[in-house]
Amino acid sequence: MTVDTAAAPILRRLDLGSNETAAVAERRALIRRGAAPDERIRAEARAILDDVRARGAAAVREANQRFGGGLSDGRLVLERAELVAARDRLPDEDRSGLEQAIDHVRRFAETQRPESTRTTIAPGIEIERRWLPLDRVGCYVPGGSAPYPSSLVMTVGPAVVAGVREIVVATPADAKGAIHPVLLGAAGLLDVDALLVAGGAQAVAALAFGLEDAGVDPVDRIVGPGNAWVTAAKLEVAGFIGIDLPAGPSEGLVLADDSADPVIVAADLVTQAEHGPDSPAILVTTSADLAADVEREIARLLTRLERSAILARALAEHGRIAITPDLDAAIAFVDAYAPEHLSIAVRDADAVAARVRHAGSIFVGPWAPESAGDYATGANHVLPTGGLARACDPLGVEAFGRYTQIQRLDEGGLAAIRETVGRLASAEGLTAHRHAVEVRFTERDRIGEPA
Repeated sequence: MTVDTAAAPILRRLDLGSNETAAVAERRALIRRGAAPDERIRAEARAILDDVRARGAAAVREANQRFGGGLSDGRLVLERAELVAARDRLPDEDRSGLEQAIDHVRRFAETQRPESTRTTIAPGIEIERRWLPLDRVGCYVPGGSAPYPSSLVMTVGPAVVAGVREIVVATPADAKGAIHPVLLGAAGLLDVDALLVAGGAQAVAALAFGLEDAGVDPVDRIVGPGNAWVTAAKLEVAGFIGIDLPAGPSEGLVLADDSADPVIVAADLVTQAEHGPDSPAILVTTSADLAADVEREIARLLTRLERSAILARALAEHGRIAITPDLDAAIAFVDAYAPEHLSIAVRDADAVAARVRHAGSIFVGPWAPESAGDYATGANHVLPTGGLARACDPLGVEAFGRYTQIQRLDEGGLAAIRETVGRLASAEGLTAHRHAVEVRFTERDRIGEPA
């Protein structure tokens, strides 16, 4: 598609200093945007979940026919042998690229494995906090309009390092009812146990509740990005199984000063907008001249890039430029917005990166484009959106395991806290709790010792 440079969208100005009601409301809406879908989508996802839970594989097939995402032959599950065969059919160049990406993700993930600990609280009282990998995990990989083998690597790679016993990938087929061979090959390279061919809420339902009639058991946790229906479905099943976090539209923010190269800044903003028409791309800068140069460069880019229609819509509807009086104000806005991706293009980028508290993944300096992290640095690209970077992590090994507590006491240890337990239990009116301690001292024969 050709875009008329003169008619190219101008990124909307965001006034960070204004106290006018409209400007304050716009800033507040951006900062508190959230990642959860609206109630209409939640309700539609809930209906699909209920149907799959009640009718199993038949409901998934019907949803695939209605919404798309099913294989042309109607099968729902591809077993490991098929994935291994796809691995062996990969062209050398594709296999080499996948292997490098997998290796980098693995190397970074291996630094994340949590430690089990044992702590002596007092003589006779010891608590162990034991970390264990999950038994069975479902990794959702978006698809349909385009394959995302990179998302398969990012979700499955840390699960393998964590030691998860069984990994199931769910992903939709394309409009022709096929799965891209590179995605299938990536699943084979990572020894995925099975691939469920379905998308949207029906895929989440199949992972969460299982499909007994298709040989799919329920998983313990679902991870991975997806559209609003995937996110809504994950939130709905969170009471039955674990999830990583809700995922809103992908978003990026570039923090730049007058030393930044407008060609690079424009490229980073446009890269973010390429994720979809609802993806925010925001420039926060201390330089009005840089802002103007970046807009001109974006207009030129839109005449050359393949997905120009999507880019133009995303930038027109969700693109912003904020010019701030100084770097302190710029950093304050970054922390308040808490972007999924943050690119830093200022004179002392490392010093600024050290000051940022809230961002999912930070890209420091002119040689660190977001696309490097999306594919090959080894950092995970499944990141908190919608401001959740204030409280949530990038996907990592920790998401594929859990802690359990093991408490060991001997007689002396229990005696040391006997009075405390009794007093607190009495204050709460829970006398059976108090009795469970006292009976051990007053009726010793109950635990094998002479009275």
